[in-house]
Amino acid sequence: RFVLTTLQAVMQPTPSKALVDRSTRRLQPAQQLDPEHLVGWLVAGGMVRREVVELPGEFGRRGGILDVFPPDAEHPVRLEFFGDELESLRSFDPATQRSLQQLQEVEITLLPRDRQAPGDLEELANLVSHLPPRSWVALVEPADLHEQGKHFLERIADVRGLYSVEAAFKHLVERPNLTIAALPSSTVETTCSLRAESVERFSGDVQRIREELDAVAATERVLVACQNEGEQKRLGEVLGQGRLASSGRLILAVGHVRAGFRLVDQGLLVLSDHELFRREPVQARRIATRRYESRAIDSFLDLSEGDLVVHVGHGIARFRGLIMLENKGQAEEHLTLEFAEGTRVHVPASKIDLVQKYVGGPRTEPELSKLGGQAWQRRKARVEEAVRDLAAEMIDLQALRAAQPGIAYPPDTEWQLEFEASFPHQETPDQLTTLQEIKSDMERPRPMDRLICGDVGYGKTELAVRAAFKAIDHGKQVAVLVPTTVLAEQHYRTFSGRLAEYPFTVECLSRFRTAGEQREIVKRLAEGAVDVIIGTHRILSSDVQFKDLGLVIIDEEQRFGVEHKER
Repeated sequence: RFVLTTLQAVMQPTPSKALVDRSTRRLQPAQQLDPEHLVGWLVAGGMVRREVVELPGEFGRRGGILDVFPPDAEHPVRLEFFGDELESLRSFDPATQRSLQQLQEVEITLLPRDRQAPGDLEELANLVSHLPPRSWVALVEPADLHEQGKHFLERIADVRGLYSVEAAFKHLVERPNLTIAALPSSTVETTCSLRAESVERFSGDVQRIREELDAVAATERVLVACQNEGEQKRLGEVLGQGRLASSGRLILAVGHVRAGFRLVDQGLLVLSDHELFRREPVQARRIATRRYESRAIDSFLDLSEGDLVVHVGHGIARFRGLIMLENKGQAEEHLTLEFAEGTRVHVPASKIDLVQKYVGGPRTEPELSKLGGQAWQRRKARVEEAVRDLAAEMIDLQALRAAQPGIAYPPDTEWQLEFEASFPHQETPDQLTTLQEIKSDMERPRPMDRLICGDVGYGKTELAVRAAFKAIDHGKQVAVLVPTTVLAEQHYRTFSGRLAEYPFTVECLSRFRTAGEQREIVKRLAEGAVDVIIGTHRILSSDVQFKDLGLVIIDEEQRFGVEHKER
């Protein structure tokens, strides 16, 4: 493992190992522990009490449940007490309040806020002292590190308590160390010089890459870092017939290299795939955490007083807040639900799964259920019967669809793998899972009927492009139906750009095309000269005919009627 840090961090004092040990509590299930005492310790350590725990340094208590988000933890933990006994420990997602996993031990470290620093030397240490035994220290450009340390002290108004530059270096060189520098220096220590050179630029032309590599690496070994396994396989096919590969001097590996270089003495040339094809290196995309609405309420903190809720056994009620009640000598918070005629029911917090938020139309507000009546049970029975009828209808419809013959597409070809490997971003796990399901559907001998849902920016269009490629690679035509002209043009540019390196034709039918252009596109579509047609309702017109339609993609399908989809 590596720890990357700066000299400024080494110059700042840290708590000693002894202080850290004294400030750490280890919690385990079945441990005897007074919750009140633990809460006091959290407050003394600087933790902030909140109704909802969302950020590190926060905690919250509800009866026998204590949520704690340690400052150094990735996820908060939920402690469940029965009296003074810690029954269970589990981590949970602060966004959804859902449990993630059971834990056998939790360590919480809280340094005392009233610790006087700098002062007591026994309480202070440095960053290097916390490294494991036999750790090595690498100093990159020591002269620059000295200058950075001096500038750091000049910018600080009060330098009391900080280590000097010399003291920081003393701590560093006490460990086994090595120095990395661009220029050699006079020293009696063992020196290793690496002769490295920059790399020539490549044309980016797939047809010329092989010859260019053979020319620049006449006798050297070449290591190419590929962004994924698909790109690794693709490069193996492109470069496999060159002299470099035939002589066994070509190495393809999955990895990342920001910029290529040549190690002269070792006879090694290191490159990245994006340098060969003159592409921009792919930056990892940050996918926003999605919040999933659960069926039942995860926590009564999800509710506000006055919200409509549904009790599984009693029906629709209004949430009137929380109340602390005793049950068998144990105090527990209860949800107060108000039904019709002002009747109230108290639901223990431990039974919160019996209650869920009311979800209904915003225009009308439902009547509260009457406690003890049969109206709610009759309503549930009618809904269950309607759901069963709808399910039977859907089963019959799917049975009819499954009985119809479809197109069984073959497994992925080399072109398909090469096309997917050229995607300039890293696919998300959801994208890969959905893509595999789409391909599985397309390879079955029955019509595919699949709905893909996802937030904006989660890669739905790329899935559509790959499905379209699989169809046109098999000689079929693809129709992409969109609700607006602007969206049609956007998809036209996306599909055209992704398919530019392949002998496929993409056209767009919308009001942005003249009448003459539309007639020409329709004619070529009927002749099979157009592989992908993208358009609005125009492609549903009676004069639009396909030679061999194999796939229909509908974007924002909720904006099209049943008649349009059946067409």
